[in-house]
Amino acid sequence: MLHKIYYVDRSDILPGRLDDVKAAMLELAAFVEAAEPQLLAYHFYVDEAGSTMSVVAVHPDAASLELHLELGGPKFRAFVPLIRMRSIDVYGEPSPAAMDRLRAKASLLGDADVTAHAAVAGFTR
Repeated sequence: MLHKIYYVDRSDILPGRLDDVKAAMLELAAFVEAAEPQLLAYHFYVDEAGSTMSVVAVHPDAASLELHLELGGPKFRAFVPLIRMRSIDVYGEPSPAAMDRLRAKASLLGDADVTAHAAVAGFTR
């Protein structure tokens, strides 16, 4: 049975880079929307202080996460001078290949912790 994958990451925005981060968010979101029609949701958020960026994505399955990491990999590099990633949390059952790519992304953007969380109970309507 295929299960959705919920992805959340959190990063510190480097001082003076908020406007650049917002521009990079818009560019990446537009690219992903056009290139990944299977992706159910992909959102960027900034906290009230403008110091933290969060990304929330909902993938229909593990294959979608893998495709996103493959296609988006080169695009993530634009964030290197803008942020320091703190954490990546994946809820569901990502493939070993996806976990390897997530660890590489975390290393590229700030040596963040990557944690997979297995589903225990719940439902999606």
